[in-house]
Amino acid sequence: MKYLCLGYFSPGRMNSRPKEEIEVIMGMCQRLLDPFYKSGQVLMDAGLEAGSKILKRMEGNVIAADGPAETGEIIGSAFLIEAENMDEAVRTASLHPSVQVDEGSELGWRIEIRPIHYFKSGLS
Repeated sequence: MKYLCLGYFSPGRMNSRPKEEIEVIMGMCQRLLDPFYKSGQVLMDAGLEAGSKILKRMEGNVIAADGPAETGEIIGSAFLIEAENMDEAVRTASLHPSVQVDEGSELGWRIEIRPIHYFKSGLS
């Protein structure tokens, strides 16, 4: 089964830290990606820009509004893994730097794991 994992962060917490400190933390993350990738279960990993659009239908029209939603959190990464079950997906996702780096909790980093019920790659 495939699982979509979304990595969240708090922009307020991130922006309150000196740029040099964030660069050091991100450097630690880069070094931790190797064991995550070597698990053999990561199908895709992507960092996401902070800006987004939210689409919704209103009065018969599709409306595009600036995102993110009003949660105060931003999705900063997304990755796709393959695992036998949710327990295995949790074990694999727990290798991701966002939950391995101690400073991540202070920055509001967390991962959401969602089973994918329909997946088609290489759409023609």
